[in-house]
Amino acid sequence: MTIKKIEVISCAEKAPKAIGPYSLAAKVDDLVFVAGQLGLDDQSGLLIEGGIQAQTEKALQNITAILQAVGTDISQVVKTTVFLQNMKDFNAMNEVYARFFPENPPARSTVEVAALPKGGLVEIEVIAIAK
Repeated sequence: MTIKKIEVISCAEKAPKAIGPYSLAAKVDDLVFVAGQLGLDDQSGLLIEGGIQAQTEKALQNITAILQAVGTDISQVVKTTVFLQNMKDFNAMNEVYARFFPENPPARSTVEVAALPKGGLVEIEVIAIAK
């Protein structure tokens, strides 16, 4: 397979800026790869308060904003990876996650990690189809 076009997305309205030397997303031909998103406030760049459910909601809102910036939407997500600081938060995270993917949810991996940037409780990355 030959890659025809790569587009890097470094900022998106209503999504926080990257907290390191990476792009928010990369569009490669018909796929969009969104970097892991924490529950960061898009204005302050700080983690929002409210625990795992609030951070999951905000992370998915940030992903939605990034996908919109590249001309697609969350309904086009085909794969997610969820990183949890504590697997005991799985059910609470899953409640919020299910609201964003009510029908035909994407394939998903969920793993517990030792720590996340900024002390986050959850980080989510996605792969979506470009429209």
